[in-house]
Amino acid sequence: QVQLVESGGGLVQAGGSVRLSCAASGRSFSTYDMGWFRQAPGKEREFVAAIKWSNRNTYYADSVKGRFAISRDNAKNTVYLQMNKLKAEDTAEYYCAAGRDGTRRYGTYDYWGQGTQVTVSS
Repeated sequence: QVQLVESGGGLVQAGGSVRLSCAASGRSFSTYDMGWFRQAPGKEREFVAAIKWSNRNTYYADSVKGRFAISRDNAKNTVYLQMNKLKAEDTAEYYCAAGRDGTRRYGTYDYWGQGTQVTVSS
């Protein structure tokens, strides 16, 4: 069992930056792939970024590539999402997720946090 708690969201101006954190509790965090997803009002939850536990390879949605960076600190049981050059369309609830074989697909993650809101003002 893995429990996830996101933090770091808030209101930020377009062009600004924010770093989200996701703290995990439970055993074997270091052996879970971690992902970030987001959901805007009236839209489906969409993939943002993922990091594999085995080789720390990272994957990004085209819409955030070059602006966002995912990282993890296994010693702290935490995964981060550094968000730069934010745009109004990045406004959403952001969720972190853990899965044994996490990919871009929502269904490949077993555990989810409650989400943290990021609002980008233009």
